[in-house]
Amino acid sequence: MQLRARAFGLATGIVVGLGIFFMTLISLWFGSGETIDALVVPFPGYGRSYLGALVGLLWGFIDGFIAGALLAWLYNRLSSKQAAVPG
Repeated sequence: MQLRARAFGLATGIVVGLGIFFMTLISLWFGSGETIDALVVPFPGYGRSYLGALVGLLWGFIDGFIAGALLAWLYNRLSSKQAAVPG
């Protein structure tokens, strides 16, 4: 079975982006943010604010899309080689 890399990337991007978005909002509302502050380094423009939540949503989507598409591509490559091996 082959995975569609674009569809898998979109799904992964949406999940990661929404995860960062909601984690940022929860951090704003309930006041814990040491873990969230670690995302400032890899995501330019991100911060613990409402605008930062939107920036995190965008960066999370991009990051998740690339990771998901690469994972699907790698899965397709390895599964096609596995199918070619008699056994």
